[in-house]
Amino acid sequence: MSLSPSDAPASAPQKRPLGFWSATALVVGSMIGSGTFLLPAALAPYGAASLLGWGITLCGALLLAVTFAALARRWPQTGGPYVYARNAFGELPGFIVAWSYWVSMWCAIAAIAVAFAGSIGAIFPAFTATPVRAAACGLGALWLCAGVNLLGVREAGRMQLLTTVLKVVPLLLFGLVALWFIDTSHYVPFNPSEQSLGGVAAATVALTLWAMIGLEAATVPADSVQDAPRTISRATVAGTAIAGVATVLACTTVLGLLPREVLAASGAPMADAAAALWGPTAGHILAVVMAISCLGALNGWTLLAAQLPMAAARDGVLPAAFARENHRGTPAFGVLVSAGLASVLVIANYNRSLVDLFTFSVLLSTAATLLPYLVGALAWVWRGSGLASRIAASGALAFSLYAVIGVGSEALLWGLVLVAAGLPLYAWMRYRRG
Repeated sequence: MSLSPSDAPASAPQKRPLGFWSATALVVGSMIGSGTFLLPAALAPYGAASLLGWGITLCGALLLAVTFAALARRWPQTGGPYVYARNAFGELPGFIVAWSYWVSMWCAIAAIAVAFAGSIGAIFPAFTATPVRAAACGLGALWLCAGVNLLGVREAGRMQLLTTVLKVVPLLLFGLVALWFIDTSHYVPFNPSEQSLGGVAAATVALTLWAMIGLEAATVPADSVQDAPRTISRATVAGTAIAGVATVLACTTVLGLLPREVLAASGAPMADAAAALWGPTAGHILAVVMAISCLGALNGWTLLAAQLPMAAARDGVLPAAFARENHRGTPAFGVLVSAGLASVLVIANYNRSLVDLFTFSVLLSTAATLLPYLVGALAWVWRGSGLASRIAASGALAFSLYAVIGVGSEALLWGLVLVAAGLPLYAWMRYRRG
């Protein structure tokens, strides 16, 4: 039986371990992960022209945040984008969004694990001297965070708050201080890629959007959030603004600190920039901050990758195993399956360089995330209320459509294949329900 597209029933009363600060940390921590620290390497071929992508992405992310805040006030249920799609358009669209979003989550976990390996390599080069060692380093961090999540949502929330503080404060300090050391010659030529500015904008939006993915994070574990309608909407907008400013400041600064050729080959560009300015110790400190940042993002995405399929399983569109909780209240099956699939992605591509593997995982995760963003924005345009919020949702919808252009055919094709792979599962679940 489908939920009513008007206000859905409230969830049963239960203990809710996540307050405003934990929810905000979930948003900021999920957004500020590998992207902030590794994106300068991926953006280096575009030079200062990448600022076009940052400007478009930041505006689009804020529009999406306002839209998801409105959706969270309307439907404060665990599942986030899946719930919004199901309530607005029905069960099949809900399943497609849930499956696509879940795919994007474990792809994100793989990308962040790779970034963690890069940060460790900047401190202990021997740990990532070969592709096998680098993969093992990333997998170790991945399964560490899976273990924390198996201990319970409260423990995962505490780790998220701690790691968010430990990475946001140093990141803002680095960006503000390093501004005074920028060499403007590194921004010349403005567009070294020889693509048109329109092509550069589309390509860089696809990459920079990765740094903004996670803005909807607080909407997913809604049943675990105190005063969910109010807390989630505030945390979504506040977290997006904080993470957006910190990320754009830090990434743009790094582009002005090192030559493009050096950045493009770097496995930890921000750490390398700090080392070039203030010596090896500063580089090691930034690498430690990056490692903490990646752990926080891994923790957050692992939590989300279990909560979302749990919501879909409760509605009967995914196997019931995803809905079962262990004695700590954690949907353990979702944690283990998501971590396992992310591990397969890392292992299957371990022979790529860290930057290449990171870029591939980023584009794949971004492609799979754009569908939930598109449908979420369309849900509020179609079912929402209030002229201002519907205008914002229309802008978010336009931005999401534009971002699809920049993702590229390879990532879009893989995204479509992964989404299509879920349809037989949906048909089987429908058949079992009669």
